[in-house]
Amino acid sequence: MSELISPPTLFKCLADATRARMTLLILREGELCVCELIHALDDSQPKISRHLAQLRSCGLMLDRRQGQWIYYRINPALPDWVTQVLEITLQANLPWLQTDAQRLDAMGERPQRASSCC
Repeated sequence: MSELISPPTLFKCLADATRARMTLLILREGELCVCELIHALDDSQPKISRHLAQLRSCGLMLDRRQGQWIYYRINPALPDWVTQVLEITLQANLPWLQTDAQRLDAMGERPQRASSCC
């Protein structure tokens, strides 16, 4: 994987504010489904799905289906330097994510994850 993701690839992938917010929220939560991201980011399903596809294509995200839900998580095979950059960025920018995180935390009827998956 280290050959597949270079610094320019990572930063190009995260250069869009929506993709950066999604990535940091997913890192914060461990895993989120599309409906949770729509609610947290207060954006449309087509836009959220398009950005998730870009994050998957650059190797940052993996997805899995559970019933009707598709969940996204940070790719565990990422090089350590990428994981460190993401973790440091999250910790240093919690106020930037505060509104999104509050919307997510206040969301009612969040989908239930299978206990063996998380």
